[in-house]
Amino acid sequence: MTVIVVDSADQVAAQAADLVVEGLAGWSNPLLGVATGSSPLGLYAELAQRRSRGRLDLSGVRGFALDEYVGLGPSDSRSYAAFVRDRIESPLGLERGAIRVPAGDTADPAGYAADYDREIRASGGVHVQVLGIGTNGHIGFNEPYSSLGSRTRVVELTAATRLANARFFEHVDEVPRAAITQGIATISEARRLVLVAVGEEKAEAVAAAVEGPVTTRVPASALQLHADAVLVLDRAAASQLREH
Repeated sequence: MTVIVVDSADQVAAQAADLVVEGLAGWSNPLLGVATGSSPLGLYAELAQRRSRGRLDLSGVRGFALDEYVGLGPSDSRSYAAFVRDRIESPLGLERGAIRVPAGDTADPAGYAADYDREIRASGGVHVQVLGIGTNGHIGFNEPYSSLGSRTRVVELTAATRLANARFFEHVDEVPRAAITQGIATISEARRLVLVAVGEEKAEAVAAAVEGPVTTRVPASALQLHADAVLVLDRAAASQLREH
């Protein structure tokens, strides 16, 4: 695990973008794993700016999203399919559908999750996986006490996660109660992991993931076992680290 600490959110985005571009370079069919939510927005914006300035061409990139709410179809503006379409594919100049997102409106979520996992493996695997981290140490929707060997599956969302995500809905009662998420083992098969974190509210989780034991209580601690995992943090997010 490598930890990079910089001074600002803009520097986090720039450093993470360098790592993503470097990790995708040289592959004939580069596969990018994308995370949704607020943490990676700066990274995606930085990549989009580089493209708009003619410094970057990602048109050949394909990939997979980490997760999707059960019950939300791709036309729902609150779905992660909509996030990927509007915040990633379009700004980065990717073809529509280049990033596969789990089908939240499938009639058989559990069966679909298993098929999605097999599809990632059949593709040859993700070259660079972008990650955020929750205040409880989750990655994707892998909440505390998720198995480190978990695969893509349906998970019940905790009350805390639903409350944290309520800002994207009119009321917390509208937040779905389940999601399809790649498992920790699935995520860990990517060749490079790039986790971004900004702000003091992430500091405790970051410290537990980096300097605490590898434990299911802190799912992001699994990154300690990865051969090429890089955390890019601003100073606030790194403020509880003792050795960095």
